[in-house]
Amino acid sequence: MQVSTSIGGSVKPASSEKRPVFPVGHLLPFVLVTVLFFLWGMSNNLTDILVQQFRKSFELSQFSAQLVQTANFFGYFCMAIPAALLMRRWGYKAGMVTGLVIFGIGMVLFWPAAVSGKYAPFLIALFTVGSGASILETAANPFIAQFGDPVTSEQRLNFSQSFNPPGTITGVLIGTYFIFSGIEPNAAQIAAMKQAGTYQAYLHTEIMRVVPTYLSFGAVVLLCALILSRTKFPAIQIEHEGAGEDHGSFGELLGQPLIWIAVAANFCNVGAQISSWSSLIPYMKQYTVVSERTAAHYLTATLIALALGRFISTPLMRYVRPSLMLGAYGVINAALMLVAVLRPGLMGAWAVVVSGFFLSIMFPTIFALGLKGLGRNTKIGGSLLVMAIVGGAIFPPVAGLIARHTGSLALGYVVPMAGFVGVAAYGFFQFTQRTLFSGPAY
Repeated sequence: MQVSTSIGGSVKPASSEKRPVFPVGHLLPFVLVTVLFFLWGMSNNLTDILVQQFRKSFELSQFSAQLVQTANFFGYFCMAIPAALLMRRWGYKAGMVTGLVIFGIGMVLFWPAAVSGKYAPFLIALFTVGSGASILETAANPFIAQFGDPVTSEQRLNFSQSFNPPGTITGVLIGTYFIFSGIEPNAAQIAAMKQAGTYQAYLHTEIMRVVPTYLSFGAVVLLCALILSRTKFPAIQIEHEGAGEDHGSFGELLGQPLIWIAVAANFCNVGAQISSWSSLIPYMKQYTVVSERTAAHYLTATLIALALGRFISTPLMRYVRPSLMLGAYGVINAALMLVAVLRPGLMGAWAVVVSGFFLSIMFPTIFALGLKGLGRNTKIGGSLLVMAIVGGAIFPPVAGLIARHTGSLALGYVVPMAGFVGVAAYGFFQFTQRTLFSGPAY
């Protein structure tokens, strides 16, 4: 996809080795948007902490607790297309500011939800957070991909996405020490608390622990919305901002099967990622003797592996085609999920940790490959790829159902294993398609 931008004049042909990854002369908006990747990373992995916290606080089954992920990621599904329509009219910046405002409001809603002491208001708040994040991602991902030389779009998006893992790590650490209380009464202690009439007060205290974290986070997000609204963004010509026409249509995308295959791959990718992560703490609680906080440290290690994978793998894309790397990483992760199924316990947990490294490039690479060649349909195509994040709403409850009916959280890991098989198939398919039919392989 050859896209000229107005950020530095027309793009002149050059060898791929010399083409710039970053938008020369416009680093401020690039940096500000990259910060957003950090923010929604914090939010998405705080939900992994909430699964365990609400499971305990509301005495939920594994299936019911996984509705945390369903509420959050269903917001992505519902708001991606409205986000694309918004950006067709007002551009990427308007989309990002709107997303941040809704995102922040969702965070603030955790306060009345906690005061109510009921589970449903939390799910509404999480849906609001997911809706805001959906608009944010629908704007930020294609903006970064197009904000510079089209040949280096995968490298640029992988770079910005590299700041997502530090955000996820920060989110899990905050949840570990500010949401988890470290108090885990055993059955005898619970019985004694019930007899003394103090158990419900304990559960309510556990629920209220989420409020300071989410109110503080919401304030930061709303401040970022204010800063971004006052920052001047250069126009990207493919946006046709202000033209009022020639924005493409969903009908045109029906004749482009590669975008729909990318959507299916992203559905599998996000579903596999979220179900493997959100099951890790309960998995370790079932098969090991570790505490909640220790199990959360394993989740943190998974995210560190993800960050390392991004920073190590992104430079390698100058030498290894991203589609081929994607396929190989998908195969490796499917094998690691099989280890989690067959060897429950610390070995299985470490397999999930290691899988983080190979998860690293999946989302940004699928996203960038899916947008190639869409031209004026880029915004709409980006919204479809964000809608595919609904996989994160579907895979975890399916894994939870398997765990509920079999009594084995380990068997639930067949769900992310199937997702990674789908990612591997897409990577190898793209490698073949780009090589045989589209000239240079991406």
